[in-house]
Amino acid sequence: MNNEKIYESDILAAIHETVSDLHSANLLDESIKKEFDEICLTPIKSLKPAEIRAIRLQEDVSEEVFAKYLNVSPHLIRQWESGEKKPQGSSLKLLSLVQKKGISLLI
Repeated sequence: MNNEKIYESDILAAIHETVSDLHSANLLDESIKKEFDEICLTPIKSLKPAEIRAIRLQEDVSEEVFAKYLNVSPHLIRQWESGEKKPQGSSLKLLSLVQKKGISLLI
């Protein structure tokens, strides 16, 4: 997956890009840039097992198909949905994106 930033809106994307450019030109302090990073970038919250299952069911796919989209094993999907394990890192980011934008985003 590339390092493309995901924003809540086009306006926040424009603001964040402007702040990043000002920082790159040494016209803005690092602490202010970090504040804008937190405000503008899509927050990633942990997901409960029922939420993960709801995402999959909303997309009307089996555990096996969902696993292929997320590049994980079907066993891991079952563990997430049962609460045995919790998604983290890029897996959690992908789940959050699918929840917001739909699974077609991953095609």
